[in-house]
Amino acid sequence: MNDSSDISQPPVLARKERADEGLAGEVPDAEGMNRSAILIVPYMWIGDFVRCHSVVQLLRERFPERPVDMVATTLCAPLTDYMPGVRQRIVADLPRGRIAVRRQLVLAARLRRERYGTALVMLRTWKSALAPFLAGIPERIGFAGEWRFLLINDLRWGERSLPRMIDRCAALALPRGAKLPAELPPPRLEVPAAEIAAWRGRRGLGGERRPVVALAPGAVGPAKRWTGTGYAELARALLADGFAVWVLGGPSEKSLAAEIVGDSRARDLTGHDLRDATIALACASVAVSNDSGLMHVAAALGTPTVAIFGPTSPWHWAPLNPLAATVVTKSKLSCQPCHRPVCRLGHHRCMQEISAAEVIAATRTALAATVPGG
Repeated sequence: MNDSSDISQPPVLARKERADEGLAGEVPDAEGMNRSAILIVPYMWIGDFVRCHSVVQLLRERFPERPVDMVATTLCAPLTDYMPGVRQRIVADLPRGRIAVRRQLVLAARLRRERYGTALVMLRTWKSALAPFLAGIPERIGFAGEWRFLLINDLRWGERSLPRMIDRCAALALPRGAKLPAELPPPRLEVPAAEIAAWRGRRGLGGERRPVVALAPGAVGPAKRWTGTGYAELARALLADGFAVWVLGGPSEKSLAAEIVGDSRARDLTGHDLRDATIALACASVAVSNDSGLMHVAAALGTPTVAIFGPTSPWHWAPLNPLAATVVTKSKLSCQPCHRPVCRLGHHRCMQEISAAEVIAATRTALAATVPGG
């Protein structure tokens, strides 16, 4: 269930996705803008989607009377159920490699029915701004990019002066030219206890009383993944300590999960549904993850997270939420950080040189601070 998971299944209506009913409405007048809903068109990688909850909180603070909705892919849609302040999601699985005019028109018709007053388009692409434009949303905010001067009518500049992606997204939620706050609100995900209990029952985990450590070994690109043998050694050590171990991820992590689990008592909980992984992380006492979408999910849930970084910079890409520990190689590598999904030098030392002993020690320290007698 990392950012690269390939999930293709039909959208499902849920409590934050209303059925497409009603007639197209007129755009709000100036007075109605004070109450009209705001639409966020976020990045659709899992981790970046979670980060955008900081934007939701900034908007709710600025405009407490205006509902906030988010466009979401089928993959990311379950996350909105656990985001305080999000009224509903608009599911749109638009292809990345083409404009898909027909789907854009369908999405625009859906947006028009909601009578949005404002759209924040986080991406700089021409395609991402098309549906809000076709829907006639009066105020369309975004950074300059791809000559979309007509599609975005509140065009912002200076994106490149903001090195972190979350700072760029937050800037769009503030008045033009406003300084970013010293501290941005960290993302929050909240899973109701009743939903956790029901999920445990469905998965046959209701009787599990041991503290759980969730492992998320996937990531976009092999360069960001710590070794399968390292995760397997970590799993064996935690099981010997008396903890339950769950391995999480998408379908592409099935073979990696099998390597980690082996013939041990660890549980392979990889699968298609990001909701499953989110609830599993909410159950966990500690999560251990590469720099991936599930790292951001775990941190936003408040689950103490040990994050393993290799080719990416923790300053740029770590969650705003506090981490239990950040593990990086002790070597001083001239190529690090490269921010590449595949090691261009072929040695992958930034991950290969992180020992299982280091990660085991960091995990045990996090457990000792979280679990009584841990």
